[in-house]
Amino acid sequence: MNNIFLKTNFVIAILLLGIIDITHAQSKENYQFTIDLTKVENDELTITLTPPKIKEKSIIYNIPKVVPGTYSISDFGRFVSEFKVRDKRGRPIDVERLDMNRWKISKPKKVASITYKVADTWDSEKENVIFEPAGTNIEEKENFVINTHGFFGYFDGHKNNDYELTFIKPKDFYGSTSLISNTSDSVKDLFVVDSYMDLADAPIMYNVPDTTFIDMGDAEVLVSVYSPNKKLTSEYVAENIEEILEAQRKYLGGKLPIEKYAFIIYLTDKPSLSGMMGALEHSYSSMYFLPELAPQYITQSIRDIAAHEFFHIVTPLNIHSEEIHDFDYIDPEMSEHLWLYEGVTEYSAGHVQVQYELISFDDYLSILNEKLNAASAYNRTLPFTEMSENCLDEYADQYGNVYEKGALIGLCLDITFRDLSDGEYGLQDMMQDLSKKYGKNKPFKDELLFEQIADLSGYPEIKDFFDKYVDGSELLPFKEVFQKVGIKYSDSTIVKDVTMGNILRSLIIDQDSNIVISDISEMDSFGEKMGYMQGDIVRKVNGDTITLATAVEVIGTLRNNAQAGDTLTVTVERTLKKENDDATKTELITLEGVMQVTERMEYHTFEIDTAMTERQRKILNSWLVPDKKG
Repeated sequence: MNNIFLKTNFVIAILLLGIIDITHAQSKENYQFTIDLTKVENDELTITLTPPKIKEKSIIYNIPKVVPGTYSISDFGRFVSEFKVRDKRGRPIDVERLDMNRWKISKPKKVASITYKVADTWDSEKENVIFEPAGTNIEEKENFVINTHGFFGYFDGHKNNDYELTFIKPKDFYGSTSLISNTSDSVKDLFVVDSYMDLADAPIMYNVPDTTFIDMGDAEVLVSVYSPNKKLTSEYVAENIEEILEAQRKYLGGKLPIEKYAFIIYLTDKPSLSGMMGALEHSYSSMYFLPELAPQYITQSIRDIAAHEFFHIVTPLNIHSEEIHDFDYIDPEMSEHLWLYEGVTEYSAGHVQVQYELISFDDYLSILNEKLNAASAYNRTLPFTEMSENCLDEYADQYGNVYEKGALIGLCLDITFRDLSDGEYGLQDMMQDLSKKYGKNKPFKDELLFEQIADLSGYPEIKDFFDKYVDGSELLPFKEVFQKVGIKYSDSTIVKDVTMGNILRSLIIDQDSNIVISDISEMDSFGEKMGYMQGDIVRKVNGDTITLATAVEVIGTLRNNAQAGDTLTVTVERTLKKENDDATKTELITLEGVMQVTERMEYHTFEIDTAMTERQRKILNSWLVPDKKG
C-alpha cells in the first residue's frame, strides 16, 4: 500500500512538473533574430525579428540609450533606420518613433516580423562618437564587431524572454564570443541566450579566425585577435597573458567563478574616431580596440588592460547592486559604488602583478605615482558616491577618476584592513565575503553596502573610512596609510634631474597617429630654452624618427642615458600663420640645446623607511606577499 502510494505521488509530481515546464515555456516566448553578414549595403546590416507573442494593446521596442560599463549616454538607436513592422500577410502595421531609441507599435498581437537597418558606429560622422569597444564595426568580407546592444533590442516588460540569434556568415568566418553556440556550421551560427541582460553582456567578433585557447583548469579562456597586417597573433597574446591570468586565479583564492571567458581583440592601423583606445568589460568577456603595433610595444598594455577587464568576473558579475542587476537601458539609475566596480578592479589589476612579481615594486610605485598625479586633476573633495550616482550628467567630466582615485580608494582600503587585522585580512578577503553573501543572482542595496562590509569583515571601524573618504569629502589619508607599511609619502618635493624640458607628460597621439606636444604650461627652464610650442608635432629626437611605433623606445633610451652637457636636438613640425595673412604654412624646425641639471617639483613621491618597525614590515609583507591560500 505504501509503495503504491509513493509511486502514485511520484507520477503526479512528474506530471505537475511537466505542466509547470510547459506553462513556463509558453509564457517565455523567444525573440528570434536573424542577421545576414553576407549582405552588407552602405555599411549597414539588416536585422530581422520574429517577436515573441505580445498580449499588450501597444508595446514599445527599445534599443539601448546607455549600457553598463560605459557610464555614458550612447543613444544606439540613432544608428537604426527603416524600422518596419508587418503582419502575417506582409501588410504594414503602424509604428511611431517616440525618440532616438524607442518605437511604439500599435497592434503588437498582429506583428509577424520587424525589420530594420543598423549602421556602423565606427564609421560614423555623427556627433557624440561612441567609444569603439562599445560600438559596432561592419567591414564587408573582412570583420564584424557585434556589440549586441547595438543591433538587438527588447520590448518593455519582456527583457527576461529567451533570445535566439541566427547569424548567416561568410565562408571561413568564425564568431569569437563567450557565448556557446547551440548549432554551428560553415555558413550559420545559432546562439540561445536567457535574457536581454545576458545578451547585451556578450559581444561577438566575426572574421577569419586567429584564435588560441588557454586551459585554466576550471575555466577555458579564448583569445581572439584581428590584426589587419598580421603584426600580432592570438598565440603571442595568449603566451603573454597566461602568466597574469594564472596569477589572478591564485589572487582570487585558487578558483575562477566562470567556465568560459573570451578576450576579443581588434587591432587597428587607422586613427580612432573617438580619439580613445582601450577595452570594455563584460561578465564573461572583454572587447578591445587597440593600435596595431609591433608586439614589443603593445604587450604590456594588453597585459595591463587584460588584468583589469578579467577582474570584472568578480564585480559586477558576482557583486553588484540592484541598479546593475536589472539595468534600465533607457533611463538608468546609476549605482553609487563605482569605487567598487571600477576602482577596486583597477587596483587589483596592478596589485596582483606586484604580488606575483610580474612587475617590480619600483614599477608599482611608479604606477601609483601616475594615479596620484592623474587624480589631482579631478575634483578632489567631490564625494565619490555622489559622483557615481550622477556620472551620466552633472559629473560626466569626473567619471575618469574611477580609474585613478577609485583605484587609490582600493589601495587605502586594502592597507587599512591589513592594519586593523594585524595582516590577516585584506581587500580580496572582503571581496570574497561579498561574493559569498550575494553572487550573480542576488544584488545588494546601494545604501546598505558600507554597513554590510563592516559587518561581514568584522571590522566596524571601516565604516568610518567609508563615511569620511568615499561618501564624504575628506581627502584620502595617503601619508597615514603608507606609513602603516613603512613608506614615507610626500605630496610634493624638489628634485634635480636631466630632462627633455619636462614635456613628456604633455605628449599625446592625434588622430593621424602623430606625437604632439599638447601643453607647455609645465615646461621647465630647459624646455623654454629649447623653444617648444604647443601643437608641435615631434618628428625626430637626436636624429631618430619618432612614430607611434618607435616613440617609447627612442624616448626611453634618451631618458636612461642622457647626461648633463649632452646636446639634444628635436625636429618638430610646426604650423605657423603667414605674415599679414590668415593662411598657414607648415615647417620642419630643428630645436637644439645643451642638456643640464634642472630643478623641478615632483609630486607624490615615495621613500622606503629604512628604520621601519617590525609591525610596519609585517603589514608591508602582508600587502606584497601572496596569501598562502592562493
